[in-house]
Amino acid sequence: MARLRSITRALVLGALLPIAAGAQSQTAVFSGGCFWGVDAVFKHVKGVTRVVSGYTGGDTSTAHYEAVGEENTGHAESVEVTFDPSKVTYATLLKVFFRVAHDPTELNRQGPDEGPSYRSAAWYANPEQHKEITAAIAELTKEKVYRNPIVTQVAPLKKFYPAEDYHQNYLALHMTQPYIVYNDLPKLANLKAKYPDLYRP
Repeated sequence: MARLRSITRALVLGALLPIAAGAQSQTAVFSGGCFWGVDAVFKHVKGVTRVVSGYTGGDTSTAHYEAVGEENTGHAESVEVTFDPSKVTYATLLKVFFRVAHDPTELNRQGPDEGPSYRSAAWYANPEQHKEITAAIAELTKEKVYRNPIVTQVAPLKKFYPAEDYHQNYLALHMTQPYIVYNDLPKLANLKAKYPDLYRP
């Protein structure tokens, strides 16, 4: 709990500050259950310049929270991560995604949240990203990081739709909410413990 309190203080001091995107920035889109926790994890990775919560997989007409929650839109709750490739690589972001941000062995659910909108998915914007996602999954499987098989969907990114304003930076604004305390703050503690060189307060 001391570690969680330390992370909470860091969030209060710094998480609400804007992060400037660099001229040579790239983007990555991931789905790993509720976007609140995934968003927060990537916001604390060095080299990441911006994270936006949103929806991916469906069309424009259903890219809003109420429709996605009905679990028949094709959308998954997702995050768009903008990063400086001179400071953090896409392969490193994949490592954070697969080993910290969520459990890639849970099918159409994540923790307490159930349904296809909470599925695990890595969306590739180009052939190189596709290759790196495939390599990351193969490495996880070879190293037997998880007891159960990886069920992450690997699919081309068509369009990312930003979520409603009240979903943005949600963890930093609701740090005492029980859902955040029990499901998402531990992810930040895990990031700091597992990859201290990557962690940014």
